[in-house]
Amino acid sequence: MPKIDVYNIEGKKVSDIELKEEIFGIEPNEDVVHSVLINFLANQRQGTQSTKTRSEVSGGGRKPWRQKGTGRARQGSIRAPHWVGGGVALGPKPRSYKYRVNKKERRLAIKSVLSSKVLENNLVVVDAIAFNEIKTKNMVNALTNLKISGKTLILLPEKSENVQKSARNIEGVKTSLVNTINVYDLLKYNKLIVTLETVKKLEEVYA
Repeated sequence: MPKIDVYNIEGKKVSDIELKEEIFGIEPNEDVVHSVLINFLANQRQGTQSTKTRSEVSGGGRKPWRQKGTGRARQGSIRAPHWVGGGVALGPKPRSYKYRVNKKERRLAIKSVLSSKVLENNLVVVDAIAFNEIKTKNMVNALTNLKISGKTLILLPEKSENVQKSARNIEGVKTSLVNTINVYDLLKYNKLIVTLETVKKLEEVYA
C-alpha cells in the first residue's frame, strides 16, 4: 500500500496514511484514460454549429442564363456551392456529439489518474480544510504553507462555502467535490489536494 504524509493547513506534518492499493497504487492505463478523456470532451460540445445548404440561402430562383449558345458553362442556379454566396456543400448541421463509455472504464480511468498523482508526488493529503470566513487570503496562506504553486485542484468531501469561495479568485486553483470528479480536471491540474475525509469517500466509492 502506498504510504503518504498528512499535513495540516499550516504546512506541518501531523501523521501519515496508507492509501488503498486498488485505487492509489495501480499501474495507470493510459489507453483507458485517453478514451474517457475524449468522451468527456465530446460530451461538453454543444453541437450548435450550422451552415446553410443551397436550398436555404436566398436568391437563385431562376436559371442565370440559357443552357446553350452563350459560350459559358451551363448553370442551374447562382446559389450552387461553387458560386460566391451560394450554399455550403456537406457543411455541419446541429447534432449531438454525446456518447457513453463503459462504467468500468470510467472508474479505471479515475483510479489510473489518482495512481499517477501518487507516483509523481503530486497528491497532497491534509487532515482538513476549514475556514471561519470567506477570505481569499486564507486559501493563499494555506497553499503557501503547503508549498504548492501552479495549477491545483482541491477535492472536497462535501460543499463548504467558505473554502470554495475563498479559492475561486485564485488563478489556477479550482475546488471540486468527490461526487463531481472527472478525468479532465484531474489531468488539467498538476497538484491534487485531498482531505482525509475525501480519501475515505474515494476509497468507499472506487474500492
